[in-house]
Amino acid sequence: MAVVTDIIADMLTRIRNAINAKHSTVEVPTSKVKLAIAQILKDEGYIADFAEKGEGVNKVIVITLKVDNKGKYVITGLKRISKPGLRIYASVDKLPKVINGLGIAIISTSKGIMTDKQARANSVGGEVLAYVW
Repeated sequence: MAVVTDIIADMLTRIRNAINAKHSTVEVPTSKVKLAIAQILKDEGYIADFAEKGEGVNKVIVITLKVDNKGKYVITGLKRISKPGLRIYASVDKLPKVINGLGIAIISTSKGIMTDKQARANSVGGEVLAYVW
């Protein structure tokens, strides 16, 4: 098993690859950060559902990808913004809007991981983890 330094980029890449390969589900090694991101994706309607399965070190998150009534995936793009080599932070007044509010930015704040809209509502800034549209 390879050691992954950027777990969020790994998760986004696995989702992107599953969409390109037209899979209905994707398995991602579990972590608290990934569970929080999966919860945001579900709450915002980008994925159908997710569940944890397995025991101990072999625990994985099974993400069920969402398809619209035309058979297209709801997620059209995923982009990692803040990387381990270059962290990107934004204050509450500089939080990004993804495609004029059509997409979401996932922000890691002092109050937990949330969308850009929630961060504005809570008036907190933080690290810009990813864009989803």
